[in-house]
Amino acid sequence: MDLVKFLCWVVLLLGIFSRVESRYMVYNTSHTTVPGKLNVHVVPHSHDDVGWLKTVDQYYVGSNNSIQVACVQNVLDSIVPALLADKNRRFIYVEQAFFQRWWREQSEEIKTIVKGLIRSGQLEHINGGMCMHDEAAPHYIDMIDQTTLGHRFIIREFNVTPRIGWQIDPFGHSAVQAYLLGAEVGFDSVFFGRIDYQDREKRKGDKSLEVVWRGSKSLGSSSQIFAGAFPKNYEPPPGGFYYEITDDSPVVQDDPDLFDYNVQERVNAFVAAALDQANITRTNHIMFTMGTDFRYQYAHTWFRQMDKLLHYVNLDGRINALYSTPSIYTDAKHAANEAWPLKTEDYFPYADRINAYWTGYFTSRPALKRYVRVMSGYYLAARQLEFFKGRSEKGPNTDSLADALAIAQHHDAVSGTSKQHVADDYAKRLAIGYVEAESVVATSLAHLTKLDPATIQQCLLLNISYCPASEINLSEGKSLTVLAYNPLGWKRVDIVRLPVVDGNIAVHDSEGHEVESQLVPFTDEYAALRNYHVEAYLGHAPTQVPKYWLVFSASVPPLGFTTYTISTAKKTGGYSSKSHVSRYPKGEQSTVDVGHEHLKLSFSTDQGKTISYFNSRTSMTEPLKQTFSYYSSYNGTNDKEPQNSGAYVFRPNGTFPIKPEGEVPLTVIRGSLVDEVHQQINPWISQVTRVYKGKEHVEVEFIVGNIPIKDGVGKEVITQISSSLKSDKTFYTDSSGRDYIKRIRDYRSDWKLEVNQPVAGNYYPINHGIYLQDSQKEFSVMVDRAIGGSSIVDGQVELMLHRRLLLDDSRGVAESLNETVCVQNKCTGLTIQGKYYYRIDPSGEGAKWRRTFGQEIYSPLLLAFAQHDDGKPMSFGAASFSGIDSSYSLPDNVALLTLQELDDGNVLLRLAHLYEVGEDKDLSGVASVELKKLFPGKKIAKVTEMSLSANQERSVMEKKRLVWKVQGEATDGEMKNVKRGREIDPRKLVMELYPMEIRTVLIRLERPSSHSRIYRFDA
Repeated sequence: MDLVKFLCWVVLLLGIFSRVESRYMVYNTSHTTVPGKLNVHVVPHSHDDVGWLKTVDQYYVGSNNSIQVACVQNVLDSIVPALLADKNRRFIYVEQAFFQRWWREQSEEIKTIVKGLIRSGQLEHINGGMCMHDEAAPHYIDMIDQTTLGHRFIIREFNVTPRIGWQIDPFGHSAVQAYLLGAEVGFDSVFFGRIDYQDREKRKGDKSLEVVWRGSKSLGSSSQIFAGAFPKNYEPPPGGFYYEITDDSPVVQDDPDLFDYNVQERVNAFVAAALDQANITRTNHIMFTMGTDFRYQYAHTWFRQMDKLLHYVNLDGRINALYSTPSIYTDAKHAANEAWPLKTEDYFPYADRINAYWTGYFTSRPALKRYVRVMSGYYLAARQLEFFKGRSEKGPNTDSLADALAIAQHHDAVSGTSKQHVADDYAKRLAIGYVEAESVVATSLAHLTKLDPATIQQCLLLNISYCPASEINLSEGKSLTVLAYNPLGWKRVDIVRLPVVDGNIAVHDSEGHEVESQLVPFTDEYAALRNYHVEAYLGHAPTQVPKYWLVFSASVPPLGFTTYTISTAKKTGGYSSKSHVSRYPKGEQSTVDVGHEHLKLSFSTDQGKTISYFNSRTSMTEPLKQTFSYYSSYNGTNDKEPQNSGAYVFRPNGTFPIKPEGEVPLTVIRGSLVDEVHQQINPWISQVTRVYKGKEHVEVEFIVGNIPIKDGVGKEVITQISSSLKSDKTFYTDSSGRDYIKRIRDYRSDWKLEVNQPVAGNYYPINHGIYLQDSQKEFSVMVDRAIGGSSIVDGQVELMLHRRLLLDDSRGVAESLNETVCVQNKCTGLTIQGKYYYRIDPSGEGAKWRRTFGQEIYSPLLLAFAQHDDGKPMSFGAASFSGIDSSYSLPDNVALLTLQELDDGNVLLRLAHLYEVGEDKDLSGVASVELKKLFPGKKIAKVTEMSLSANQERSVMEKKRLVWKVQGEATDGEMKNVKRGREIDPRKLVMELYPMEIRTVLIRLERPSSHSRIYRFDA
């Protein structure tokens, strides 16, 4: 028996060793495109969210893996040797917020290797922004800024310009993305994964997933772009081709001496997937996106299998597979000389299946959305002031706020679709960035005024009625100087509102003239909001409560400031007028009239729902009705196909009017500058309607929260403003704060809509405003942050103000949208304070208010404060200042988007035409800007026009641009009809801007002999 065992072992070992041969396999991965064959472009990629379930730092270093096993550091570390192992392998990378972190940590040796991989095309930067920004909630200025930040890093470090847009995960796609953040930054194509499921099926049927997207009516074909929607998503094709070390897809087992040999089966699956995709795609080129979220953490596991697939698929011969990138794919599509279907407008709203419209996130986390918007406007102003003083090489600068804002544009950040601890992290980064930028503002203002920077204070928390700088006791021999800075390029007259503790005060301008002012009582709703949130912010309750709001009108020059002094009235002989307060119990009086000058409102005392609007200047009269309601959030837990309302998805389950509770009187405050109507709708909703002297719009400030949930029902709170306009199912919403797009209820221009959610399916993102019109009137509503809205009923505008939900919507975040604020271990639902504004104009005349006032909302006055003793008058270098020529201002149809000194000493200047073609009879024409007058006392040495993201000369970009054929059009499309500003003459230095045009230039100023690089403006 022992001999038998021995012989068996010998036979076994001989068998094993007889099969052990030198079987080193060289896989042929060198294929390029082959004419006449179906070419499958295999694109390795990793989609790395800049925060979602984990914070951006946790994702980078790979911590907190109990939530998600993801480490971007591993991805980038792993990719380099994997690419070096085979020169035919390729990889694309997107998120610069991660890549730049990783780059800073690398040795010079690794940096040299990576630069070589980029030069060879093996590693390609795609998209190139700091993040893959959302396309519904960000403002277009933020989208430009975050893209510029990434693009300028790439050109500086690698001398390359990204060619391709890669917006594969945002939840719907804006027209601004196509033409502004696509064609205008030099992209030849843009690819994305999420379009409406009905739209996708239609496009698969007629082979129109890939189109020429013409996003701007005004710029037409001059800014169109090739655009491709993936057949399903941005993951590998059907058939099991996921190769992370933890994935369970079958590997390509090609050793015939081992069990589970499956080469032909894997080849057949790959070929079948390719043929299926080819049947819905034009030309003989298709793309396989080989990757998904946080993949290639061990890149060799992916490339080992893809090497085998390419080798054996090409031996099979039915199709041709190659390592590729979206750039190579785009060039192949262009070389096919195909005429493509034309796409206009946008891809909103997005639903991924029946009853699942991703329109809730338009409003989700409204406090974060507002914080991002406030910081965005502050960043714009801070960069201007930083330029006027001169950028500091060692001291505080605006870079930290720039980074925080860039990350906040990510499609799980400002969108409101991250976990709560990640949303907190975004806010924390903004707060840190603000602190440094606040120091930049203070030192810049100190330079311009010759004040001590330590004496200059600012008030970020005015949204909760808290401003220690203005709440000083002036009766103790002190005065307060208020400095109002205007970031806009034209003079503005705006209202300043400050909390004060003393009513015996007066306001004077810098020349000592008394300024009309009004004291508005500090009401209970503001006191409650202030006390609770200040304690959350400081850790203790405030020591005093202001008695009044001090209201006065400030007149401020373009890109400049004006100073005002607040002091005790008895010392100056002036005074602030006190308001007259009236209360109207329900039913006591039928109507209450308020208003100033041309604009008058008449409220019914039945809680003020009915409003009569009258503008004597325009003769516009309109009956309005304003109400609050909430949608009960759908609980689909027990359905056959479960779908709850959640952070992403809006699925209502009935509308419930919010009726006033009890006999709460209408409170009316009247004064010389502002009339206010205060309404307590119920214990958790209040609002104030204001009409200011000199203004012809209505301001509505609302406070919503703590939304009650003891009934176990999530609630999505809306306000509805009804008019008599015959809007015929039609309304208009902005695209990322820029163009306005026509919307028709229950209708899509690209396919026949099957309506299954008549409310959620008609919601659209609003960044700027929404308006209705008929043959007589336009009814415009402007907002202070990104929200969702619609016109569900003719003549009515509906805005979703707040959401508090109890269920997750099964889209990955695994957390209900139930935001709370906790003070001393007691947590309550998040309270939201916000504003919207409305106005009625004759038909065709509303654009001027929307465009001008929209800029004022985005760029409010920046306020700074300095107190001083009355016995020691404050000594100013200048009590007023304008950064541009004192006789000049920008045209009414031009906005200054960027004025920034870069770290290389150049000045980055962006100017935008605010109007679309035909939007206004006067202001939709060409505008001219005299660049010399924007830099008074300075000599412009050179002006170079750049792409929108300032990473290449515009002329170079235009020469490289691919020209795409459109079905039914001549080769040049509409190019001949599009007008753009002429090249800037270096002698005249005048910039022309046509409707919707944005022009970006780098300016080199001649340097003063006393300074090596800093261009100081001395007020």
